[in-house]
Amino acid sequence: MSDVVVGDDGSARPAWAATDPLMRDYYDTEWGMPVRDEHGLFERLSLEAFQSGLSWATILRKRPAFRVAFADFDPEIVARFDDDDRARLLADAGIVRNRLKVDATIRNAQATLDLRADGGLVDFVWSFQPAETPAPRTMAEVPTTSPESVALSKALKARGFTFVGPTTMHALMEAAGLIDTHLVDSHRRGSSGVWPAPTVGSATPATDGGAPS
Repeated sequence: MSDVVVGDDGSARPAWAATDPLMRDYYDTEWGMPVRDEHGLFERLSLEAFQSGLSWATILRKRPAFRVAFADFDPEIVARFDDDDRARLLADAGIVRNRLKVDATIRNAQATLDLRADGGLVDFVWSFQPAETPAPRTMAEVPTTSPESVALSKALKARGFTFVGPTTMHALMEAAGLIDTHLVDSHRRGSSGVWPAPTVGSATPATDGGAPS
């Protein structure tokens, strides 16, 4: 059995990416593709933090407003945000107005700059890429955390990052291509170029998850 849905275009996708045009486009063009630049990875990390407790569809619809509000997620600019910027952001109905998440994004920008002395955010995050990736056939087989996401979370917190829990970091690893949790029967499986085609029977069991929640 597989949880993919075959669309009008003949392509198989998981249910969460099969109906909403915005989510489908994101799934087909972005989700799971490798992100190897500081700017892009900082944006993904920031948006995953804002997504905590919300649906990814909500964040995706607000992404244009987020990019405007956070200077296109340039960490050098965000790191200099002051109290006036905080007030501006908390008054911006186009984004998620959560003080803790706003403060975390600014702090994480500062921590991103600090990491440059040790190779930078990209090398740091990608150093936690696992040796193997799950090969799920159903949504129930897609993990929501992993030993690597737990380790990445701990390491980032030690470097001053916040809102980087293991589940959030696992979602980041999925979105940025460090792992491939596309369902085996999805037309996107193996599309990142990071991982080879799955081996039947190599799925990693888990309790739930698999979609940007």
